[in-house]
Amino acid sequence: MLFGELCTILEQKPRWNRIKIELDGQEGWVDAKMITPMSATEHKTYKAAYAKAAMVVFPMAYAVSENNGQTIPLTAGTRLANYADGRFEILGVGFRIDPSMVATQPIAMNEQNLLQTVRFFLNTSYLWGGKNALGMDCSGFTQVVMSLFGKSILRNASEQATQGRSISALSKTKAGDLVFFDHEDGKISHVGIVIDSGRVVHCSGRVKVEKLDETGIFCAETGEYTHHLVAIRRV
Repeated sequence: MLFGELCTILEQKPRWNRIKIELDGQEGWVDAKMITPMSATEHKTYKAAYAKAAMVVFPMAYAVSENNGQTIPLTAGTRLANYADGRFEILGVGFRIDPSMVATQPIAMNEQNLLQTVRFFLNTSYLWGGKNALGMDCSGFTQVVMSLFGKSILRNASEQATQGRSISALSKTKAGDLVFFDHEDGKISHVGIVIDSGRVVHCSGRVKVEKLDETGIFCAETGEYTHHLVAIRRV
């Protein structure tokens, strides 16, 4: 989860809560100290503000609490409710943030903007289940990056492959199209973002840009194909 995301508590134990993230429906366990309960009224008000919130667009930014002056690290894709002129508010607490780290509107999707955006993520380490600058998996990376361009996609590669419309050939792709790759069992296990018809940015070991063709991803370091292309989707 990212700072400020909404979730529903499904089950409570002395220390742990099982939650469901409202944005993409993912379920899992979190330390109870990591989430802040809110009333039904607070939820309704915050949810309305969250839906049209500004967004952190750099891999890492820092907000300062107006209550106690403490610094909070925020990662790309974090939505800032009630944002205006470098200030946002959540549950009555105000925060200050460098406005240059924030976009109040989605970024326009094109090759130049995509390259400028993803270059800040290059070499971010792979971490299964991660979706921030401290570690990402392949679908966490695509979910976060696509959110910066105003596109909401599901969490896992196999889920993302059900969204949008199919593109029949790599030659017909545009910057921002999603490309999917299968495992030996034929199930979709990997996803990346098309930069142009010959390049893909993806997270495998780390976030990197590699050659893409109709066969799949070609790794220049090893001289081998590492992933087999099976689907292209435009969301």
